[in-house]
Amino acid sequence: MMKRVLIGVLAVTLAFTAGFVTEGSDNYFEISKNLDIFGKLYREINTYYVDDPDPNELMRTGIDAMLGTLDPYTNYISEEAASDYEFLTTGSYAGIGALIGKRGDRLLVMEPYEAYPAQQAGLKAGDVLLEVAGTKIDGKTMDVSNVRDLLRGEQGTAVEIVVKRGEEKLSFSVKRGSIHINNVPYYGMITDEIGYIALTGFTQDAGLEVEEALKELSRKNDLKGVILDLRDNPGGRLDEAVNVTNVFADKDELIVETRGRIATSRRKHFARKAATDSKIPLAVLVNGKSASASEIVAGAIQDLDRGIIVGRRSFGKGLVQNIRPLSYNTQLKVTIAKYYTPSGRCIQAINYAERNEDGSVARIPDSLKHAFTTSNGRVVYDGGGIEPDLNINKQTSLTLVYELDAQGVIFDFATVYAEQHATIPSPRDFRIDDALYASFVDYVKSQDFTYVTDAEKKLKSLEEILTEESYAEQLSGSMAALKRQLEARKDLDLNHHRDVIAPMLRTEIIKRYYFERGALEGAFLDDVDILEAVSRLQSKETYQQMLKP
Repeated sequence: MMKRVLIGVLAVTLAFTAGFVTEGSDNYFEISKNLDIFGKLYREINTYYVDDPDPNELMRTGIDAMLGTLDPYTNYISEEAASDYEFLTTGSYAGIGALIGKRGDRLLVMEPYEAYPAQQAGLKAGDVLLEVAGTKIDGKTMDVSNVRDLLRGEQGTAVEIVVKRGEEKLSFSVKRGSIHINNVPYYGMITDEIGYIALTGFTQDAGLEVEEALKELSRKNDLKGVILDLRDNPGGRLDEAVNVTNVFADKDELIVETRGRIATSRRKHFARKAATDSKIPLAVLVNGKSASASEIVAGAIQDLDRGIIVGRRSFGKGLVQNIRPLSYNTQLKVTIAKYYTPSGRCIQAINYAERNEDGSVARIPDSLKHAFTTSNGRVVYDGGGIEPDLNINKQTSLTLVYELDAQGVIFDFATVYAEQHATIPSPRDFRIDDALYASFVDYVKSQDFTYVTDAEKKLKSLEEILTEESYAEQLSGSMAALKRQLEARKDLDLNHHRDVIAPMLRTEIIKRYYFERGALEGAFLDDVDILEAVSRLQSKETYQQMLKP
């Protein structure tokens, strides 16, 4: 009875709130009518459906389905998930300070953050979680979010953790602390004159961290150029994107403009103070995982001809979200605007407003993209992310390389290596020599590692066609020989693609001893994006030529 009363109250509430519509809306009746229908439908289902439905699950399904017709970035935030979104804004939470991941049926510590409780207590990358806070960890039925919820809690409280390390079973009592993930995990000098700043997020104080890093590099060195690394940076706060750009852009320069339906979403954002350094040669690194706020920075730097963009085309997210409070401590993250770079282009790559008949969405075709010009008159385009001024092709789509990473083979080898070696040379001096790489190849062959190449997939398709057309029996010998040749070729691939695999292996091993900062510094040796950017910054003529139309 009480459930029915509550449902009835909900329906009345929905009908009452129907009159509150957004600015500029001219379909008051349709909004009111549909809210009334929805409330009554919800009540009837809960009253008459043959089984007893869960009202919360039923409503959440309806909410998710409704938002699913918009874009992937408009989401309902439950009360339980609110802390996760607070972390995305502030970069802070209360926990043990460790990255948890899943490999097959194993939930394990991927990386304990340096100088935080997990690392101080003795947890290591590769530790397989068996029990957390008295709860058995079952990788078949649990995911990362389940473990994360167990690890987080009130600051100062202890959490008991049981792990498997090699063949040992170890127990730890870890005191939860305030965890703050810096936006700039590392900065330093690549050469005597070229500096490097890694920016991995856009939470609170991102601009301040970049500013302080640049000042420190300038104070201690004869700085002649700087690299700002935005690769794999998914973005964050728009205001911090403005602040980061302002480190390099003069006061009153237009950095980004937002345009939406309501007046408060239509705004131009300018650099508000003098730049930390508006002249130093600058290279910004981006790739396909650089999105949102990263693209605001890269787009502004490119449009203002303040620096060069190096790497691969960015993700293409030109949408702005805002957090709106709802009742019962829930929230709505809603797309309120599109953003436009100083030249006037929106880099949004997918048009969610116009869907195909099956509900799918597609990237904006080249024929619908428009040309814009930078301050110097260089031509740039909208509708597809930020296209670098120096586009560097990297072999990142190899099936072998993808599977080695996805199946955790490189990660697991690094775990074994770290158990057997107490120390390694500094990040800049550590090398994957022939003997070490041979050990890795032997390790891969000893594991249950399999993968299917694109050639094998195409060969299977060909076999099916031959069978359909009655050629399979006649060509069976040739097909079998081809299969043997492909299998033999796979055995050689580990060595053939060493130039791609070895840097990944090197980075993972360095992380075990020097954490993220060491992995970033170690990349100076063989990261082609960094090496190419350094080359351009070291040549004043080449750098200036790249900024000319």
